[in-house]
Amino acid sequence: MCLGIPGQIVAVTDPERMLAMAEISGVKREVNVAPVATGPLQDLVGKWTLIHVGFAMALIDEDEAEATLQALHDLGEAQAELDAMAAAEAAQEGRE
Repeated sequence: MCLGIPGQIVAVTDPERMLAMAEISGVKREVNVAPVATGPLQDLVGKWTLIHVGFAMALIDEDEAEATLQALHDLGEAQAELDAMAAAEAAQEGRE
């Protein structure tokens, strides 16, 4: 399964190599925008994209980006709760 994380393109960093800076949940990292570039790279600044292994794979709108980020946040909280339940169950089994 491939998971794309929403990120917003904030600057073009190396036009020759088709690299841009993306902000992903407050963290900035350089990504390759070749898969989504259909015109001047500067036109991508401010756009939201799904990022997978350092590549901007698809352009998305801000609403979709927010919904996806919220879903990922919720999954993280659910995983933390499942981990806590498993730990409690393991501890309970150790006492029996």
